[in-house]
Amino acid sequence: MLKKVFGSAVFGVEATTVTVEVNVDTGIGYHLVGLPDNAIKESNYRIAAALQNNGYKIPGKKIIINMSPADLRKEGSAYDLTLAIGILAASKQIKAEDLDRYLIMGELSLDGNLQPIKGALPIAIKAREEGYKGFILPMQNAKEAAIVNDLEVFGVENIKEVINFFDKGEALQQVKIDTRKEFEKNLDFPEFDFADVKGQESIKRCMEIAAAGGHNIILIGPPGAGKTMLAKRLPSILPPMTLHEALETTKIHSVVGRVKDTGLMSQRPFRSPHHTISNVALVGGGSYPQPGEISLSHNGVLFLDELPEFKREVLEVMRQPLEDREVTISRAKFTVTYPSSFMLVASMNPSPGGYFNDPDAPVTSSPAEMQRYLSKISGPLLDRIDIHIEVTPVPFEKLSDDQIAESSVDIRKRVTKAREIQTKRFKDFENVHYNAQMSTKQIRKYCKLDDASLQLLKTAMERLNLSARAYDRILKVARTIADLEQSETVLGNHISEAIQYRSLDRDGWLG
Repeated sequence: MLKKVFGSAVFGVEATTVTVEVNVDTGIGYHLVGLPDNAIKESNYRIAAALQNNGYKIPGKKIIINMSPADLRKEGSAYDLTLAIGILAASKQIKAEDLDRYLIMGELSLDGNLQPIKGALPIAIKAREEGYKGFILPMQNAKEAAIVNDLEVFGVENIKEVINFFDKGEALQQVKIDTRKEFEKNLDFPEFDFADVKGQESIKRCMEIAAAGGHNIILIGPPGAGKTMLAKRLPSILPPMTLHEALETTKIHSVVGRVKDTGLMSQRPFRSPHHTISNVALVGGGSYPQPGEISLSHNGVLFLDELPEFKREVLEVMRQPLEDREVTISRAKFTVTYPSSFMLVASMNPSPGGYFNDPDAPVTSSPAEMQRYLSKISGPLLDRIDIHIEVTPVPFEKLSDDQIAESSVDIRKRVTKAREIQTKRFKDFENVHYNAQMSTKQIRKYCKLDDASLQLLKTAMERLNLSARAYDRILKVARTIADLEQSETVLGNHISEAIQYRSLDRDGWLG
């Protein structure tokens, strides 16, 4: 007897429905076809033990299972439950009239309990698109899938529950989530708050500008100055994610199995990979492509601590994603595209010893050592970082001060207002949403200067030996400062503040 059960395969951040056709006939043998990987080929042992321990068995007949489309490679152990239910239905051990109305996924333990799967959210979205009544999956992934409206989601803990549902009509408990309520939870209570940071008022201002315009930023300072502490708090002042952004971000984390019980992600992601990371781990890839760190930080912050310690080839592969806001991984038979629109925050010491021209420093470096250390960061990569800021150690008086600093929630209100101005400004441009994404043509249109401001910029570039690449960056940052002050035009004081944020372009740093 032939029975069809439905599962799903995830490629990139999209799902494709897989039809599992199970045919039980006279004879002996177990044949699984349709490009399954080793994890799926081994499933018959897990299925046999799980059924045996729950009062059922794999029939001693000829079983042929085809996973259609047969030319699409399937991977992972998430098809165990799909195959098991198909075998029981095809061998008439259970009744299953409504089998074609449900999408079924789950990994089986030997006692029949279900283990979590990856990609539950994209699968649920696809199931709703294709008109399935419900989605049966492990309880650990139920909240994640229940984000999708107009789809009945049933979280189960053991295969026996699924068998009784189809065979005896015993109801499964539907998991329901109020998506809007889940999304708004914890918005005003960030884990890391700028109120915890003592002193560093100028750096906080710089972070506010970076958040308001979506500018990439690099912090330069000695060890213990607070670079990492400040970077970790940047997501708390970014504008709250829209529902669309939250869904997009959750989909990427779902593909790598990082969502589970949390449901919809309401906080912007913050990723901080170690400097020994490979280029594949950073941008994504592998034999069966998976998202890398830059995609996991989509709609959030990617923090690269001690930037010159990263391998040069690792940093260079980021250049294209920083421009295109997505990364494409090509293989002989298919191409996968992952979104990667993130804010880059980097930190570094000014020298291998950690200090810059400080005679009292415990470790000093020669000018040649400093130049060699700083030259590890290429010009094209620096060209994509709008703001360079020096971070100095906090004096004791500030550290011991009991005064509470401004909270992230208050700063975020100003940032959100500035972003709203930019959204309105760029509403006619498809790929431009904030100032950091402006092209040269848009800079000329929206960053017009009066004669006094133009002269100020010219003088600064000549006296401070600022490079040509600094020109557009200064105008972009000045436009953001003007937006924070809700000014229609870019004024001289906006330009003068923006000039301060180009430390690495000055003579004596990178030449």
